[in-house]
Amino acid sequence: MDVLVIGGGLGGLTAALDLTARGHRVLVVEKKQYPFHRVCGEYVSNEVLPYLRRLHADPAELHPARITRFLLSSPAGRTLAAPLDLGGFGVSRFALDQYLFQLAEARGVTVLQRATVTAVTYDPAQDQHTTTLADGRILTSRAVLGAYGKRSALDRHRSFFQSRSPYLGVKHHLRLDYPADLIALHNFSDGYAGISAVEDGRYCFCYLTTRQNLKQQGTIAALEQNVLAANPLLRRILTEAEFLYPQPEVINEISFAPKNCVEDHALLCGDAAGLITPLCGNGMAMALHGAQLASAHLHDFLHNRISRATLETRYRRDWHLQFGQRLRVGRLVQGLFGKPLMSEAVVGTLRHWPGGVRALMRRTHGQEF
Repeated sequence: MDVLVIGGGLGGLTAALDLTARGHRVLVVEKKQYPFHRVCGEYVSNEVLPYLRRLHADPAELHPARITRFLLSSPAGRTLAAPLDLGGFGVSRFALDQYLFQLAEARGVTVLQRATVTAVTYDPAQDQHTTTLADGRILTSRAVLGAYGKRSALDRHRSFFQSRSPYLGVKHHLRLDYPADLIALHNFSDGYAGISAVEDGRYCFCYLTTRQNLKQQGTIAALEQNVLAANPLLRRILTEAEFLYPQPEVINEISFAPKNCVEDHALLCGDAAGLITPLCGNGMAMALHGAQLASAHLHDFLHNRISRATLETRYRRDWHLQFGQRLRVGRLVQGLFGKPLMSEAVVGTLRHWPGGVRALMRRTHGQEF
């Protein structure tokens, strides 16, 4: 096998499509079974569209929402608005991942579902990787691409994993009388929530907060009623929306600490390589772009045009050129929000400085690729 991809999300599936189109044999290992939900804001910057169209994977087939406007609110409900210069689209991971999975299988990618990777080792003598699955299967490949998301048992040896993260994410799908072309980010005490349309007239409502915030309230329902609803715009969403699923999707220990994009001679992309704060709304676009970078460099390596050392050096360089500033600005932006007094001051300032808003947005968005 040429490339084993760990994780069948956006980065893993698009890399599999890309590498297969270049003539390589690819196997994807996914621990769940499609289709399934993920905790995700489900907004994608239009910067990804040229790449997806080159892969013949245009998401237009899913009838995504077209998003052109941005709104930000402070905990007290003070707002600022701005156009999205490049724009984006909204589509659920339930639909998008399933679509990419079906394309991958139809084009010859082998996808192992309900399969968990327990270990990956590199043999320098053979210049290949050995991947062990929980059921005892052992797979060998010339290269490994890790696209397994925010946090995995495979991360136990990585530095960020040693420090507990205070953040958790919660996602609902809703029906609501709300503008379909708007993505809104609403601040509350120790957190912020995003809402935007996806396909079929539904909305993704996803928020980030701290374990301490949840612990103080006891339940997610109490957290939403007592903390989120203090923001009048969130209160309207929570009281007027039809919640489409009995329970939300929840993920713990979300870390925004810097990560390496190469570990033990495996390339990493998407959230496994570095997570941008949800306030910046670009994690999905970065996963797709990371897949494109990894695929191009892996193609050269698999054709013996470059050595493994050059593969890793070039991928690190290009990954940091594309995403380093975006992640740094994302961490800076996150520091400005979440605390009521700071959030009120920042929103109050930015609403009179539209150039500053657009400058921040440009630094957390990429260009078409």
